[in-house]
Amino acid sequence: MGVLVSKPAPDFTAAAVLGSGEIVDAFTLSEAIKGKKAVLFFYPLDFTFVCPSELLAFDHRIEEFQKRGVEVIGVSIDSQFSHNAWRNTPVNEGGIGPVRYTLVADTKHEICQAYDVEFADAGVAFRGSFLIDEDGVVRHQVVNDLPLGRNVDEMLRMVDALAFHQEHGEVCPAGWKEGDKGMDASPDGVAAYLSENADKL
Repeated sequence: MGVLVSKPAPDFTAAAVLGSGEIVDAFTLSEAIKGKKAVLFFYPLDFTFVCPSELLAFDHRIEEFQKRGVEVIGVSIDSQFSHNAWRNTPVNEGGIGPVRYTLVADTKHEICQAYDVEFADAGVAFRGSFLIDEDGVVRHQVVNDLPLGRNVDEMLRMVDALAFHQEHGEVCPAGWKEGDKGMDASPDGVAAYLSENADKL
């Protein structure tokens, strides 16, 4: 499994269903996220089991991502037409309803291969999540096996941590969340932080 952290996020152009419900033939990542943070997440398949819970979790928090200026983009190997059908299926019938972010069609598996999250034995993608900064660089990634649903609140925490570091220049210790103190990246900074917070870790 490759590590993309600190590297440019692989660009791509593919068909997609936008958050508005519009189907487009050429959604380009670099154009859609230019100058913004983005969360790009992969999931195995439409109309499956763990996947709708994750896609709904992202949708239920879309205002929180938007408030932070973050684009949310989902990717699976399904076609744009399958994505559209799933969006048009009510939640109480196993669908996801009209989620408010883009779903990309990776029918040739080129995108999941570029991000090194393809599970070739099953012909689908693992549950990979990538936080991309304003310069198009991957700053955080996590990959779950198929049975293990991801924690969308943790991705929001990582968005906040990156923004804090960018603004203040300090680093974010274990369990850091918005409103917590950061740490100066120096021996004195570590000592000062731990003297106040070691028992809370």
